[in-house]
Amino acid sequence: MAKESVKKVRTDDDVKKKAVKLVVVHLKKKIENNFPGKEYVLEWIEEMEELLSEEQFILSQYHQMRKEFNDAIERTLDYEMRSKLRDSWYSLGKALDKKLKQN
Repeated sequence: MAKESVKKVRTDDDVKKKAVKLVVVHLKKKIENNFPGKEYVLEWIEEMEELLSEEQFILSQYHQMRKEFNDAIERTLDYEMRSKLRDSWYSLGKALDKKLKQN
């Protein structure tokens, strides 16, 4: 008896969530060094990972987290690090705009 492979139907929300996860992974790599305000960014990452672990994807929650990330960036005193974090903030916005590719 052959097993039928069941493919999960991907949605725009799945694509957005995966893109956000990638942004968080890259962000973690950027903040390995110490800098003033790092604790705010780490706290934000912890909250974002908690949100990503939830089954549901509620876009408004992710937009709220992006606003909170902006607050964490503003608390970062190191100019170079703030610039790197801004790049991640921009990437997060693009991730939330992603859509499933139509064939």
